[in-house]
Amino acid sequence: MKFSLWPNVSHSPADVLELARWADANGWYGVWYADHYMPNTGDTSFAPGDSHECWAMLPAIAAVTTNVRVGPLVSPTSVHHPAVLANRAATLDHVSNGRFVLGLGAGWQINEHHAYGIELEAPGARVTRFEEAIQIVRSLLAEPRTTFAGSVYTVTDAPADPKPVQSPLPILVGTASPRMLAITCRFADEWNSWGTPDVTATKLAKLNEAAERVGRDPGTLWKSANAMIDLGGAPSPDRPTLAGSPGEVVELLGRYVEQGFDEFIVPDWTLGDTNAERLDHLAQIQDLFTQLA
Repeated sequence: MKFSLWPNVSHSPADVLELARWADANGWYGVWYADHYMPNTGDTSFAPGDSHECWAMLPAIAAVTTNVRVGPLVSPTSVHHPAVLANRAATLDHVSNGRFVLGLGAGWQINEHHAYGIELEAPGARVTRFEEAIQIVRSLLAEPRTTFAGSVYTVTDAPADPKPVQSPLPILVGTASPRMLAITCRFADEWNSWGTPDVTATKLAKLNEAAERVGRDPGTLWKSANAMIDLGGAPSPDRPTLAGSPGEVVELLGRYVEQGFDEFIVPDWTLGDTNAERLDHLAQIQDLFTQLA
């Protein structure tokens, strides 16, 4: 199983780039970045806090690294037009020399849609938008021209040049709902999920069911999972957390391997207030990873 880093969007750009360089130099597999404009509150209310813009940060992360994969986790199609996503992704694949992964989602954060006047449609309509968007993105990244006529988008003989370095450029979808899982199995290369091993086991079973419905071998999907890591701590009620002694955390990580996950992504959001603290905790976590080899 590969291991990747997810720096918090509240960190300064300088801190994020230092973390990315560290991950790149220490054999980590990827550096992911969230695509949000403000801290989440769960409703329309606002909470102060920095949120550096994802698509401005991704080229910088790509430019200061040479080995790690780079991508958004994930960009909402409720916010971004598929043509914009495809053209950005293709260019960033060139900037990174073929290390870019396009993470996509349907959108969910209520307060940022409300604040900026971006419609957060009802779930069914939102998924319809996503289903059309991922098909357009897939086509623009691979085909000379794209024509698509749907209920949401109309694209006519549209180019997206140059094509990405990778063929195909990987598309990741983060989701757990049955309809979105089926779309993932039809059009994506990778699937991402939050959860401790008990939770991901259930989600993985649903993914396998969706793959069977659409005739996709689930083994052809790259699978990644995210959870906080708290060495010596206790599980968090707010976020999925692998907590306990080093041995206990290694056992939990091993359960992802047994389930067939290919990548584990470490959010650094609870690993300290300074980069020195974060890097110290990440080094300890890396020691755990070596025990799984």
